[in-house]
Amino acid sequence: MENIEGKLENAECGCGCGCENESCECSQTETTQVEKELEETTDRLKRVMAEFENYKKREAKEKEMLHKTVISDIVSSLLPVIDNLEHATNTNTEDEGYKQGVGLVLKQFLDVLKSFGVEQIETVGKTFDPEVHEAVSSVQDETLGEKEINAELRKGYKVGSKVIRHAMVSVAN
Repeated sequence: MENIEGKLENAECGCGCGCENESCECSQTETTQVEKELEETTDRLKRVMAEFENYKKREAKEKEMLHKTVISDIVSSLLPVIDNLEHATNTNTEDEGYKQGVGLVLKQFLDVLKSFGVEQIETVGKTFDPEVHEAVSSVQDETLGEKEINAELRKGYKVGSKVIRHAMVSVAN
């Protein structure tokens, strides 16, 4: 037991300077330096984590924008087909079964577009908005309000707030 106590009394402070004092300045300096390094490392870790979170948000936003762009490109190439189906359903024909079949195909087409977030732009009775409407004619009608849309000449479509095709309209007053 005496042997162990003697070793403890002769023990160095731990900093490698060879002194036996527990309040050695070398030990305190080393502790302060380690704490400073730990604080710097923690700060760098927090910054890297914040950068990564921002990266994930930016990538999700870019992915969503790319998705909307792809959908709008595909839909814009299909819009003439939809227009032709609408013309076919509005054409007078003796074969009502044929007309009904074309109407069902058109409805199915529009349902698929709706499932991808594509919406028709509202027109008749609404106020003209140059962001989503394209005015191709104007009429004087005292029964309608200022810049009120009185007729839709071609349907417009959008995905979210992105316009795929502007609605062609006739505007009153």
